[in-house]
Amino acid sequence: MRSSAWFVASCALILCTLRMIGGAKGQRQCSETDYYYEYTECDSTGSRWRVAIPQKTGACTGLPDPVRGTECTFSCEAGEFLEMSAQECTQCAAGSYSLGSGIRFDQWDSMPAGFSSLATSLENGPRGDDRLTCNSSSWVPQGNYLESNRDECTVSLIYAVHLKKQGSVSFDYQYPDNNLLFEFFIQNDQCQEMDQSTDTKWLKLTNHGEWATHTVNLKSGTNILYWRTGGVLMGTKVVKPVLLKNVQIEGVAYTSECFPCKPGMFSRVPGSSMCEPCPRDTYSGHGASSCTPCNTSTQYAAEGSAACKDRPPCSKKDYFQFHTACDHEGKTQVIYRWIEPKICLEGVTGAETLPPSGEREPCPPCNPGFYNNDTATCSPCPPGTYSDGMKPCKQCPASTEPTLGYEYKWWNILPSNMKTSCFNVGNSKCDSMNGWEVAGDHIQSGTGSSDNDYLILNIHVPGFKLPTSMSSHSGTEFGRITFEFETVCTADCELYFMMDVNRKSTTVVESWERSKTRQTYTHIMTKNASVSYTWAFQRTNQPSDIRRYVNDVARIYSISVSNAVDGVSSGCRACALSTQPSSSTCVPCPPGHYIETRTSQCTECPPNTYLVSHTTPGPDACKPCGPGSKSDKDHTRCYSDCHFTHTEGNTTLTFDFSLLGSVGSLMNGPSFTSKGTKYFHHFNISLCGEQGQLAVCRDNVTDLSIADSQREKGEGANAVKTFICQSTIIPASGRGFHTALSSQSINLADTFLGATVDDTLNGIRARPELYPQTSKKVPDVNFYFRSLEATSSCESGRSAVVTLRCNPEKSTKGELSVPSQCPAGTCDGCTFHFLWESSGACPTCTERDYHRIEGACKGGHQDLLYVWTEPKLCMGGVTLPEKKTLPCEGMEFWIRLGAGLGAFTAVMLVSLTCYFWKKNKRYHFIISLSLLPSSFPPSSLLNSFPHCPYFVFPTPCRPIFYLSFMPALIISSLFSHSFSFHSPSFSLPFLQTPLHPAILSQSQFLSVFMCYFSTCIFPTVLILLLVSLLGWSTSTPGW
Repeated sequence: MRSSAWFVASCALILCTLRMIGGAKGQRQCSETDYYYEYTECDSTGSRWRVAIPQKTGACTGLPDPVRGTECTFSCEAGEFLEMSAQECTQCAAGSYSLGSGIRFDQWDSMPAGFSSLATSLENGPRGDDRLTCNSSSWVPQGNYLESNRDECTVSLIYAVHLKKQGSVSFDYQYPDNNLLFEFFIQNDQCQEMDQSTDTKWLKLTNHGEWATHTVNLKSGTNILYWRTGGVLMGTKVVKPVLLKNVQIEGVAYTSECFPCKPGMFSRVPGSSMCEPCPRDTYSGHGASSCTPCNTSTQYAAEGSAACKDRPPCSKKDYFQFHTACDHEGKTQVIYRWIEPKICLEGVTGAETLPPSGEREPCPPCNPGFYNNDTATCSPCPPGTYSDGMKPCKQCPASTEPTLGYEYKWWNILPSNMKTSCFNVGNSKCDSMNGWEVAGDHIQSGTGSSDNDYLILNIHVPGFKLPTSMSSHSGTEFGRITFEFETVCTADCELYFMMDVNRKSTTVVESWERSKTRQTYTHIMTKNASVSYTWAFQRTNQPSDIRRYVNDVARIYSISVSNAVDGVSSGCRACALSTQPSSSTCVPCPPGHYIETRTSQCTECPPNTYLVSHTTPGPDACKPCGPGSKSDKDHTRCYSDCHFTHTEGNTTLTFDFSLLGSVGSLMNGPSFTSKGTKYFHHFNISLCGEQGQLAVCRDNVTDLSIADSQREKGEGANAVKTFICQSTIIPASGRGFHTALSSQSINLADTFLGATVDDTLNGIRARPELYPQTSKKVPDVNFYFRSLEATSSCESGRSAVVTLRCNPEKSTKGELSVPSQCPAGTCDGCTFHFLWESSGACPTCTERDYHRIEGACKGGHQDLLYVWTEPKLCMGGVTLPEKKTLPCEGMEFWIRLGAGLGAFTAVMLVSLTCYFWKKNKRYHFIISLSLLPSSFPPSSLLNSFPHCPYFVFPTPCRPIFYLSFMPALIISSLFSHSFSFHSPSFSLPFLQTPLHPAILSQSQFLSVFMCYFSTCIFPTVLILLLVSLLGWSTSTPGW
């Protein structure tokens, strides 16, 4: 209140001073054209004053005195403005409009006053380069809309508005490309972000060519509005920018004037809240209340034109051809028509004329599931019947049921569940035109009104219905769409294939740029929901008034959708029959059962097989799981139970990978785009999914409202749940974001193929050369995965190989890595490679992995210890046995025993030697005589030994006698062949008298030899043995 009184006093003082000056100079009195009115700021009571402000200071005197104004919350209705002199609401004049308490921005020839575009520089590059500037990045006015930047810079469109009361802001936008991030948020005058839920901050994606409206409530006071774009662009593909138009703000205090209609628009009545575009072939200027017609004979004007243009001569680009519908005779023909609206002139020099219509030809047959009902039109077969399109509908045979779906391969008319349209971002010229035209054996893109039109074809599927026999299954495939297409282009055309599930948001499934040869694409639907599939073809994204690429075309030859709930039948499939007698009703099979063709009964799939839903009945419907995998209880898919066995030779290794944990994560990078933007790739991997926990990748940049997310089952529509998934992480630093952003989550693998030590499985090759080689003897185990979803660059879908390597130096959770040569995890964009090193990847321990150590025998006891073989290359399994202590006998006992026996043997040998020496001493003389000449000895001496000439001694004496001759006998036998035990007689070289055979028998000879051995050889050997044993005992520690 004080500030208001002070302001009034100040104004009064200024007016008095001006009057005094004016009076002194004799200035004229001010008229209404010399000043304008403004309101003061509102005081604490919500009151304000109206004061007159001179157009030019000192030009006149006698300004009106300040008066109390309207309440601060006062505002006029739409189509009115506040007339300040009377402080009353007045209708806007014709040719202008007003929003009452709001303001609207729909003209974008230039950046409107109050709007600014601010770009944020990127972070440093990987080599520490200087910051890359984004001076050239901004929001660009394009006439009817604003266009965002297409690069990696973060660019904000900012507008500040002061509201006297609560209001709102709404705008139309187009956001078709999720490679860009698009957010809208609000700050107050303290640069503090206002409370705003996530679903109102991050905007939903839109279809190509589709505008969406976004509305957010505003609080009273200062509101700073931010539209911010930014992202990570990988590769060379050009992204689609964000488009913005029709920004309207409600809640401003008042509007003191009306806004004139822009050129090409008009308002014919007073009190208008908006202007209308001028009709075709008319134009208008600024602030028009009506439109002026063009001279249509030589000029034309599109809707909303500010001027007329001259009509050019007609050319081949100004007409198109199409096939007429079948007539009552079943005939069709090609007809040529001018593109509407026709803007060319025919009767001028160089102008083309419209070609004549073609000859009438027989119509193509009906599509499968339809029949010709003699009215030249095709009708769907009744439920329970089928047709191939050329024959009448028939009932399915017993034990079969119709195969529901769509199969469009003849294009005489557009099917009833398909629609086509044309859309252009910058104008509405083609809104009433067909985007696609039927052409007999294909459907092709239409001409449109300009080369940057979006030509849209849509098919709606309300849901899917599995065959009766499989209705109780919970598999991953509910249906599939397959289409055959080609594109023929001379420019940068692009064909998009999109899907919208449950009418939530449209996502681009795949896209193809430039010309593509005729090919087939298949997409699998993994949940039962309503879905709309859309094809959008754009010849170029560059707007132009001149048609250059009208002959660029996209053709679709066939479209088939399986298991559509409202589909028709082109054939029958076998079904399972009830077990009731004489029943022909099809019944659903339990999960994991197939139809036995001979009995039409349900039969469970064999163990470790899975049921393929789209194959024919019979045992072949059950496919075996890959190596190292098993099927779930419903036989819907295969998975690994984290146990693996490998046999090589006589060795069997058993692995338990559950020690690695349910899900492994890897954040690799950082990586940098060509402009230096930093980003990371985050991978989540589940080795033992399905029966365990699957990997989940979530986008925290959601394009669903909170209510929609709560209605979604499982992890929500902004999450990917599978075996292996990938997200792109954008760090918060340097990009203006409050937290790191996770976006572009994709599915890398949703099917487990098997686990093996081999380098190849199902056409997927592991590449061990990408990783450092290991000297460990434990083989690497490769887990193979594949994604069912094909892409334009990966016709067979993406695949992944996770290599598990035993590394005792790692923890049980281990460490994930990607090849250094392929930092993104893939070298070709289709096959991803991961190395998981862990001690948990080592085989389970067995008895082969430890050995025994025997301790010394001390005090009659010996310890047995068990230790792991180093390096230890096993985990879990058996444990080391406890230490054992066993009784033992030391080496001293055996030494003493051997010494005693040796001494006893020596004594015995000495005694025996002495005994025999004394007993045979008397025979030594006789033997000596035998060696003398024949004249010696005297006969008297010989006569005393009557038996000596025959050398026949008493039997007990013979061994000892011959013992003395043993060496001579042996030596003689080596050099003479006369020695024989069996000859009548034998002689020794030194004997002159032959020996009688009775003297030495064979047994006697052996006795002599043994005696010689025991008295000479054995003692010698025993002595040497004792000496060696004593030497060993003295050199061995502990003995």
